[in-house]
Amino acid sequence: MAQQVREDEKKQKNQEASEGFSDAEKAAMKERSKEIKREKTLKNKTDGEQAVLGKINEMEADDKIIASSLHELIKENFPQLGFKTWYGFPAYTKDGKVITFFQASKRFGERYSTLGFSSDAKLDEGVFWPTSYALTEWNGKVAAEVKKLIKKAVE
Repeated sequence: MAQQVREDEKKQKNQEASEGFSDAEKAAMKERSKEIKREKTLKNKTDGEQAVLGKINEMEADDKIIASSLHELIKENFPQLGFKTWYGFPAYTKDGKVITFFQASKRFGERYSTLGFSSDAKLDEGVFWPTSYALTEWNGKVAAEVKKLIKKAVE
């Protein structure tokens, strides 16, 4: 039964992809347009944080736990980072540029959430390095690894 559900979801994704942008992708683009307009009126870091917290509160339980924990880790350990939403995702910035963002699994019907890093993150290591990480839960070990990654990304 679960296998059939996964196959049906995969068929739907493939059909949406062949027809152009999916409804979720279209919604993300509309969200980004609104964010650009809203950013022009932001007065301080707190305004951006409220938008991020609003997006986190819209998430389903598992995603919300991870996103809330990530937000607290960043807030406590990286006061130099700013807050904003980016394509509807909670995002964290340095000098106005997105460094890292959290994509909830349910947003695009994926099996895991993603912690992503932009090209402005300083994660470079040789000629090959990851720019996103799958997250299925939050615990002390995950928090420690994420903290190391963000520390490297903002250096």
